[in-house]
Amino acid sequence: MTDTALLGGSFNPAHGGHRRITLFAIDALGLDEAWWLVSPGNPLKPKAGMAPLPARMAAAKRRARRAPIIPTAIERELGTRYTIDTLRALKRRYPKRRFVWLMGSDNLAQFHRWRDWRAIARTMPIAVIARPGYDDRAMASPAMAWLRRYRISAAGFRARARSRADWSAPALVMLRFDPDPRSATAIRRKSPDWASRFANLPVRDPLTHRLVTPEREPER
Repeated sequence: MTDTALLGGSFNPAHGGHRRITLFAIDALGLDEAWWLVSPGNPLKPKAGMAPLPARMAAAKRRARRAPIIPTAIERELGTRYTIDTLRALKRRYPKRRFVWLMGSDNLAQFHRWRDWRAIARTMPIAVIARPGYDDRAMASPAMAWLRRYRISAAGFRARARSRADWSAPALVMLRFDPDPRSATAIRRKSPDWASRFANLPVRDPLTHRLVTPEREPER
C-alpha cells in the first residue's frame, strides 16, 4: 500500500504555503506522498481571475520540484466536478493506495456547504490544517459538530498508517503548526499577470502522463 494525501484546489497559483503545509502533513501523518488535485473549476469559487489550467499546472509542477508531491489535473480526465465524485473515482482507479483528504480550517468552516460532505468523511480520513483567522469558525461549524466524535490524534493516525489494514473512516485529524500567511490571493494582487510566464508552455501531467491543454470555450 502507498499512503497518499490529497490536497484539492484551484492552485491559482500554487505557492510556498501549499508546499509547506503539504510536506508538514506528510511528515505528521507518516505518509509516502501527496497529490495536488489542480481543479479545472471550483463550484464554490467564481471563474473571474482564474488562470488557464495549463498555467496553473505548470506553476504547481515548478513549486513541487524535489518533493514527494505530484500535481495532477486528473479531475478533468475523470470528468468529475464535485469532491465526493473525485474521491470515489480515485479509490476505484487506485485500489492499492490509501488516501487521506487534506484541507485547511477555512474549508472546514464551510464544509457543510459541500455536496455530500458526510459521504466525503465516510470515504476517507480527513486531516485539517490550521489557517490563520479560520480556526474559531471551523471549530464552531456544523460539520465539526458532526465530525468531532471521530477525531483522533496525529500519533493515532500514524499508528494506523503503519498498519497494512485499510483505514477506517470517518476519521478526523487536526494538525497545528506555525501559521503561514502566504496566499494565492495576495500573489495575484501583487502580480496579476503571473500566468503569462507559463503561456504556451507544453505541460504534461506527471500522474496521467497526458498533455494538459487549455479548457475549451463553450459553444454559443
